[in-house]
Amino acid sequence: MDGSLPKLTAIFIFLILVMVLIAGSIVVFLPLKAPKGLSGLISQENMKITSSAFEAYQLVPAKYTCDGEDINPSLVIEGVPAKAKSLVLIMDDPDSPSKVWVHWLVWNIDIQTKEIKENSVPAGAVLGMTDFGRSGYGGPCPGSGTHRYSFRIYALDTVLNLEPGAGKTVLEKAMTGHILAQAELIGRYGRTK
Repeated sequence: MDGSLPKLTAIFIFLILVMVLIAGSIVVFLPLKAPKGLSGLISQENMKITSSAFEAYQLVPAKYTCDGEDINPSLVIEGVPAKAKSLVLIMDDPDSPSKVWVHWLVWNIDIQTKEIKENSVPAGAVLGMTDFGRSGYGGPCPGSGTHRYSFRIYALDTVLNLEPGAGKTVLEKAMTGHILAQAELIGRYGRTK
């Protein structure tokens, strides 16, 4: 033996470790999965959703939570595709222990809407039923720990014919096959009890 086998084994182990590290890095930077039934239909294009109240992945101020005024933060929408006919906003908590908790459903938002102002609903938009058992915004309110809160805006090629108060499952079914683009803003909020 000239010692080349141990060297080859060490190189092989090193390459496997590098591949594992690269794969782990890729997983860390992947966005949240698209909602069930909508995957494969979403094109990011140039849409963007931001807020003046918080930066992406930063803490949502208590004012916009159940510990504060429980009003929606201002949301700015950019890059709506020219072919869009309406917008849909879904806010939910994927870290809720029982299920993905729905905080806000709004559809048939006019495509000219550039901003959803604080504590408001765009004129003509329709509100859906949240998991709080009511229509309208319900702010972050985790039982304990820090949760992520996803604000997703969808551009659709249609206006939805849904009754006010429809739930997320009905909304997502109606959206299927009509999504032109999507953007997401994630904020975090935690409580200690």
